[in-house]
This record gives sequence, structure tokens and C-alpha cells, in this order.
Amino acid sequence: MKVLQCITSLAAGGAEKLLVDAAIQYHLKGIEVDILCLSNKKSPFVEKLKPYPKINVYQLGEHSKVYNIKHIFSLKKFFKNYDLIHVHLFPAIYWAVLAKMLSFNKTKIVFTEHNTTNRRRDSFIFTLTDRFVYKFIDRVVSISDAVDTSLKTHLGKNFTGIEKIYNGIDLQEIQKAQPYSKKELGLLENGKAILQVSSFTPQKNQQTLIEAVALLPDNFEVVFVGDGALRAQCEQLAKKLSVEKRVHFFGIRKDVPKLLKSVDLVVLSSHFEGLSLASVEGLASGKPFLASDV
Repeated sequence: MKVLQCITSLAAGGAEKLLVDAAIQYHLKGIEVDILCLSNKKSPFVEKLKPYPKINVYQLGEHSKVYNIKHIFSLKKFFKNYDLIHVHLFPAIYWAVLAKMLSFNKTKIVFTEHNTTNRRRDSFIFTLTDRFVYKFIDRVVSISDAVDTSLKTHLGKNFTGIEKIYNGIDLQEIQKAQPYSKKELGLLENGKAILQVSSFTPQKNQQTLIEAVALLPDNFEVVFVGDGALRAQCEQLAKKLSVEKRVHFFGIRKDVPKLLKSVDLVVLSSHFEGLSLASVEGLASGKPFLASDV
């Protein structure tokens, strides 16, 4: 059986980590699996795949933007070589469905729904578009109770092709990780270090955590792991609140399990979530975990 995992990019994030970890497990179980990305953003997950050269990673970097409709025609060429297409995130799912329709391809499509909400659900037009597109997906996987409930409401009672499969992580990877000393990370040795692992998007709400640390004693520090469109804005906010020396931006890292073991508190300040792998990993690290009630 040949499976193609299709996603917008392998930039650091929960959906991307889930895909890569799953691809490795499929490979170890004897399933042929490749990964196709709409963009060629740099990613620590590509390094994680290097010990598995039979997992091919294809990147459609010739179309610079993930919303470029030309991706449909690139995807058509790939789909004919696989028995199953597993798609993650928007707009990859739209392009995948349209590629299948235009090529009259009978390859099965599975889509994993990673979030409880998105901007499309606020639009009547996009809600109708979603209900049309999802009809051509052979099976939709919801990753939590909340995602399952909200998706069924969004798609309507006539859509029945949803299966609930909870997100998972590699527990051994977390348990085997050895912590850094705070000095190695450039943190106060006698301080209190707070860690949030997430992309810099409106959903993840790093701003609230920066505002919170400004209210805490000077020995409290925040470490952000991840990157994204709002990173510069968050850096400016830290300077505005005069906490730039206590707010650290580590960017995209390959050593998240070690970082989790190195801090005093793990936080996720999201406005909404599906079943965040960052939260599950934070809990697995054994460190106190604080999350917004979403």
C-alpha cells in the first residue's frame, strides 16, 4: 500500500509533527509513505526524517504561495501513484479535492481536522463551500471530542463520514529526554522559566503571556519556541513593556523534549485548540502545565 501525506508545509506545528511521527510509524510497519508539501519552508521535521531515506519529501516550491491555484495541477501528477491520499490543513484539502475531481482519479482521500474552528466557519459562503468540498472526502478524522462536535455542527447532520481518533505522541521521546541547565539556555539559574511551544499566529495568543510576565517578579522568564507571522509583533510588545530581557525567542527547535524538561512551567495561551500536541507533550514532560480553558 502506498500512502501520500499532503500538507501545506512542514513548518513547526502540531499537525506537522503528528504527520511526521505517523509517517515514521507507517514506514516501520512496512507501509510505503511519502510526504508532499505545498511550500518549501525550512523545517526541523525534515531532519527528523533523514534516518528514513525511503520516506520521500516532495515540496512544490515552484508556486510560492500555498493559496496558488496552480497547486491543483501539480497534485494531479502525484495522486495517480498512490493508493491513499491523507491530507492535513487548509488550503491543501481544497486543492487535493479539486485535483481528484479534475483528474477523475479514484484514489481515496482522508482528511484530518485539527481544530475546533477556523475563519471559514464565520462565512456563510465558505460554510457552503466546505459542505460541497467535504462530500468528496472519503473519510474525515476528528482529533478530539470538541473537534468532532464542532465539525459535525459545521458540516450539518447529512454529513456522516467522520471518525474520531485522538491525537497521540511518542512518549518515549519525551521520557528519555535529558534537561539542559538554565545556564546553557541563557536563563537565570535561580529564576522561574516558562515555556510555550507554538507557531506565532493569532490562535496561539503569545501576547497574553508577554503581558502576564510583565506583571510577575523579575526572576520570571518566558521562552517561546516556534516562528510565524506575528513573531516580530510579539518582539515589539516585549520591548514596549520593557520585558525584552525576560522574554526569549528561540525560533524553531529540534530539541523540544529537552526544553520541556528544562523549564519550571509549560504554558499554552491559545484562543482555541483541537487537541494540542504541545499540551500533551507538556503534560508528558512531568512539568506543571497551564492552559487557557478552550
